[in-house]
Amino acid sequence: MHIEWSTFWIQLIAFLILYVLLSKFAFGPLFGMMEKRRQLVKDQIQTAEASRKQADQLLEEQKQALQQMRKEAHDIIEQAKQTGSKQADDIVRAAGAEAARLKDEALKDIENEKNKAVAALRSQVGAMSVLIASKIIEKQIDEKSQEQLVEHYLKEVGGNV
Repeated sequence: MHIEWSTFWIQLIAFLILYVLLSKFAFGPLFGMMEKRRQLVKDQIQTAEASRKQADQLLEEQKQALQQMRKEAHDIIEQAKQTGSKQADDIVRAAGAEAARLKDEALKDIENEKNKAVAALRSQVGAMSVLIASKIIEKQIDEKSQEQLVEHYLKEVGGNV
């Protein structure tokens, strides 16, 4: 193979001129654009990493907040159960007190009615005694008649009570 030196030098000079022109007008902007693109990708990666870290942090905060809410809800439920139980006990206690009060009132009413009945019976016995005494005085009866009169009186009193 034979090299023609004149063509070689012309090609070399043309190559160097082309290289200088490309360096000045093409490689600078091309490398600048590639550097901008590399920086943009790097920034996006950093932003994505920061966003991921922030999302992880927010997720952890949300988990903690949810855990806190669950605990508060559980506490509220327990407090409601205790309050309900206390109210039920209070209602039962109040009902027991009311029943005791009503029972006491009923016993007092019964005692009053009994006293009234005894008083009425005494007044009737007194009236009957006066009646018996007047009948005894009106007629002198013997012992057998007096027993019959007392039995009759007791039957009358027994029927009225």
